[in-house]
Amino acid sequence: MTNAQVNPLLEDFKTPHQTAPFSEIKNEHFLPAMKEAIKQGEAEIQAIVDNKATPDFLNTIEALEKSGRLLSRTLGIFFNLLNSETNDELQGIAQEGSPLLTKYQNDIFLNPMLFNKVKYVYNQKNKLDLNPEQQTLLKNTYLGFVRQGANLSDAEKEKFRQISTELSMLTLKFDENVLKETNSYEMHITDKNKLAGLPESALEAAAAKAKSKNKPGWVFDITMPSYLPFMKYADNWELRKELYLAYMSKSFKGNEFDNQENVRKIANLRLEMAKLLGYKNYADYALEQRMARNPGGVYQLLDELLDVSYSVAQKEKEEVSAFAAKSGFNEEIMPWDWTYYSEKLKEARFDLNDEMLKPYFELNKVVEGVFGLATELYGITFNPNKNIPVYHEEVVPFEVSDSDGSFLAVLYTDFHPRPGKQGGAWMNDFKGQWKENDEDSRPQITIVMNFTRPTETKPALLTFNEVETFLHEFGHALHGILANSTYSSLSGTNVYRDFVELPSQIMENWAVEKDFLDRFASHYQSGEKIPAELVDKIKASENFLAGYLSVRQVSFGYLDMAWHTLENPFDGDVKQFEESAWKRTQIFPVIDEACMSTQFGHLFAGGYAAGYYSYKWAEVLDADAFSLFRDKGIFNKEVASSFRKNILEKGGTEHPMVLYKRFRGQEPSVDALLQRSGLK
Repeated sequence: MTNAQVNPLLEDFKTPHQTAPFSEIKNEHFLPAMKEAIKQGEAEIQAIVDNKATPDFLNTIEALEKSGRLLSRTLGIFFNLLNSETNDELQGIAQEGSPLLTKYQNDIFLNPMLFNKVKYVYNQKNKLDLNPEQQTLLKNTYLGFVRQGANLSDAEKEKFRQISTELSMLTLKFDENVLKETNSYEMHITDKNKLAGLPESALEAAAAKAKSKNKPGWVFDITMPSYLPFMKYADNWELRKELYLAYMSKSFKGNEFDNQENVRKIANLRLEMAKLLGYKNYADYALEQRMARNPGGVYQLLDELLDVSYSVAQKEKEEVSAFAAKSGFNEEIMPWDWTYYSEKLKEARFDLNDEMLKPYFELNKVVEGVFGLATELYGITFNPNKNIPVYHEEVVPFEVSDSDGSFLAVLYTDFHPRPGKQGGAWMNDFKGQWKENDEDSRPQITIVMNFTRPTETKPALLTFNEVETFLHEFGHALHGILANSTYSSLSGTNVYRDFVELPSQIMENWAVEKDFLDRFASHYQSGEKIPAELVDKIKASENFLAGYLSVRQVSFGYLDMAWHTLENPFDGDVKQFEESAWKRTQIFPVIDEACMSTQFGHLFAGGYAAGYYSYKWAEVLDADAFSLFRDKGIFNKEVASSFRKNILEKGGTEHPMVLYKRFRGQEPSVDALLQRSGLK
């Protein structure tokens, strides 16, 4: 092979910690690398099948676990770039590669000889001397085969292949449509009078956006750092309405980016798959391996939260409406008015708004503060290493070290919106953690945000909500960084979906603690620490609109469950279905042009199908868990050590309730959440 033909994805990475050599990787390398990695993975699987020795834990279960590492490494790089730095070429590769990857997975799980070996070992489980992690791996491996169709007839297996292949293509297309729809919209304003009410920071950011597009005036779009300040502060209700409808009608316009048919197809294919596997609906299938166990458990939580939240939300709406009327607004409050007038009420009631807080949350200082919290709790440190390659100039790579100086992980941070980046915020890994032959192969973690950019005159100043978002995603990152498992499939965030949000959501609790904020929150110009009265106002306003925000999250849970408890194929109107699904939770009139389902990536392109309730369930867990920190001290080393040892390090090696009780000493109660949020 000549140098011109060398594919860096198939070579050993000669980089610090064998991180991805991004500068060497070109788009055209991905598909050949996927095909070669699949070929190697298939050979590893065939070796297990051909092994003449009696199947046992080592030669079957562990061998399966270790197979396909080259493919995992390749896909870790590819799919992270697809979300963080995508383009038409990468999206084309995803469409071409997706059926190959689905076939590879199906060829493993639908291989009868391989399944017979797995089943043989599983049936011996009570005779084997396995530790808890090995027991979990054995159980997960066996159930993985069963849940991926291993017990189906040949004809049913063929059907399963068709369904899974089509689903993989549709979920990619769903995400692609939402991103393209987001990037296709802008609101260009040249008359500054139309922008009354907007703070200077929002105007400066919009002017910079216009300048980058060689346009005069100001450009706003539907990425969160542009959208949210406009909805909070712009006095012009017609422009607020225009921007709101642009945001809420993503992939619901009947154009080339429309997702209505994709929603129907995805829901129906999931139902068909579940029925093929013997379940009456997809939620029954998905929840079998969740803490909620079944739809009844989910509805019990959602109903309980709705019962205590809805009347509070209605009262909050009345208060905002009365405040708007006093301000001279005598129309019915609509969704595009809600953020504007509720923000005005918050300011009047608590003398607090984002613009007062942002000067104290300069991004680099926030990074220091959040990293410093991990140092305080867990003894770990973060050092930037410019020798680690990155996929975009704004990405900063860090080496993470433990308290004894040993290497723990690589962490990439990627903070600002770009046209090639999906909206929202997330944590992922380029490579997970595992142990083999006395080697602890450490993880490579990434956290990706869409935070406010710096401008020509100001550094990146974050809203308080962005600070909370950072803490949230950093909690996920800690789950990955501190992973201490033998097997990669049980490591880090590879846990039940309704447990994975505990490590992230618990971190948000520190955001309102003065002792924490004092460590980093200082005015970017004067250096003055955030005043105690401002922190008091943050705490006082913490439960502002708690009822509304709770009902909103619960509504998403009901919508999710409605799509995934369907027991007959759906060919109706997506919008009507949505309105029916969450009718009990709505406090505003129906907006015909708005649709959540067509842009709800968590459900139709992510891993939260029949699992969106997880955010509320994790709030129950995190409120209960943080109450222990509150009792013992928010920087208490003993509590932190227990949380690290029993939750963060353990990943999915044991059942989450076992791990939680080991940390907390008891099962969680919803009371801590209701008390924290002022709903009880």
